[in-house]
Amino acid sequence: MTETKQNQLKKSLGLSFNIAVLIGGTIGVGILRTPGAIAGMLNDYWLIIICWIFGGIYILIGANSYAELATMLPKAGGSYNYIKRAFGDYAGFISGWFDYITNVVPPAFYCIVISEYIVILFPNLESYSTVIAIAFLIGFVFIHISGIKNGSLIQQITSLIKVICFVALIVACFMYSGVKLNPIEKNSSFFEIGILFGFFKSLQLIIGTYDGWYSVCFFAEEDKNPSKNIPKSLYTGAILVILIYVLINIAFFHVLPVASLANSHLAAADVSKVVFGDKGAIIVTVIAILSLISILNAYMMIPARILYGLSRDGFFFQKGTTINKGGTPIVTLLISSLFSLVLIGIGTFEVLFSFGTFMSVIVWGLAYCSLIKLRTKEPNLARPYRSRWYPWSTVIAIMATFGLLIGFVYSDTKNFVIIVIITIISYPLFLVLNHRNEKNK
Repeated sequence: MTETKQNQLKKSLGLSFNIAVLIGGTIGVGILRTPGAIAGMLNDYWLIIICWIFGGIYILIGANSYAELATMLPKAGGSYNYIKRAFGDYAGFISGWFDYITNVVPPAFYCIVISEYIVILFPNLESYSTVIAIAFLIGFVFIHISGIKNGSLIQQITSLIKVICFVALIVACFMYSGVKLNPIEKNSSFFEIGILFGFFKSLQLIIGTYDGWYSVCFFAEEDKNPSKNIPKSLYTGAILVILIYVLINIAFFHVLPVASLANSHLAAADVSKVVFGDKGAIIVTVIAILSLISILNAYMMIPARILYGLSRDGFFFQKGTTINKGGTPIVTLLISSLFSLVLIGIGTFEVLFSFGTFMSVIVWGLAYCSLIKLRTKEPNLARPYRSRWYPWSTVIAIMATFGLLIGFVYSDTKNFVIIVIITIISYPLFLVLNHRNEKNK
């Protein structure tokens, strides 16, 4: 479908934004909460650290494949474009909508959690928690209506503040407890079913905490030099996130042993109470709010880009391609924000959020498969960056993703059934849209 020049996204982003949106779109409150749950499932220092490293290796392998895909097809919407090019319109349609649902739900969640943390700091505002959540959403809508440059600047500032806060927390933990490892716990029952189940359940939590590592790909069309900036930012951002996640786990366990943190609902708060005293909980709450503001800013931009790409290809309203003077896909931003506003109002987004990670894994797997398909189908397609150690790195990514998917199906059958139903219903809708597109040509 043709597009007018006025409805093209502006090339105004660079490397600093890419790294900021990757960090900002990945590091949230998950890393402050999950160490306790994982400690409860594994109860072994080295196994926990290995699990976080394993998750990091997984996203690095994924970044290797996405670097080729995003530089080969630097278009708004990310994974959807690669899958559509490799496997056809329907595969692109369903993966695009899966990706959209996955990314349009978080803003509502983040606004609500920000309001909850603000109420912790200022208990007198408890009756205004919903108003605070809506105010944050509306405020960020106006920021992004004003243009991509403002959104980019806020992303860079908030991501930098976030990194500084986490580094400060890590250093404080090491200074308090001394850099010494806890005794290695001997556990001869690793291969028992219970430990294996705990390992894979922990890995699912960890992958969810790493989710967002590919955020930069949604903005490839707006990058001034995607061929160089995207690979650099994918690797740099991923490595920074991995270092922060692994170090913060080591730091937490320097302060409190695994057994003490097991099943803690907010591990960072328990650690901070030991390190900072009674003010520890306040410090963690402030860090959580700053982390959420950064990730909220990123997720205000991402769904609009996915819906813009779907609109351009005829899988949504043509008005969805409208770009304002500031370079923002204004219609898709407003539609996505309206969806978030409804979710904040009714507070019923838990089900959507729970199978969002499920959908993400499906999309990742299809994207990795599309890399192999396009290498075979279109060997002469310009590839400014080529995936290292291809095809083995991509095959490993596919196998790891398939393993995760099997684990999700086993542990979350209900959401798997919902996804199957959505997929079945989506095909008749795709045929209707495809027929409309054919008539409009």
